[in-house]
Amino acid sequence: MDTQLKKGLLDVCVLSVLREQPSYGYKIIADMAPYTAISESTLYPILKRLEGAGLVTVHSREYNGRLRKYYAVTDAGLARIDDFLEDMREVERICALIRDGGKQ
Repeated sequence: MDTQLKKGLLDVCVLSVLREQPSYGYKIIADMAPYTAISESTLYPILKRLEGAGLVTVHSREYNGRLRKYYAVTDAGLARIDDFLEDMREVERICALIRDGGKQ
């Protein structure tokens, strides 16, 4: 798969996982595992980018004597998911054109 396409898909996958509830890195990776493999070295730059864009917020909370960062999707992040789904509907129409060769 094209690297740039996968990058955009992973961003929205992370937002989608966070849509259910705030979460932390290891749990995000585990929640995505049934759908796609993602490593910590891939996830954390995504989270940093999403935070910088205002699509997620982050706060630290103590867990077993250590600070754990929890990420939560923002309203802008939810809007990004909606925009992505609309874009995918357009991609589906384009795929139909490619598949059907312009025949209706």
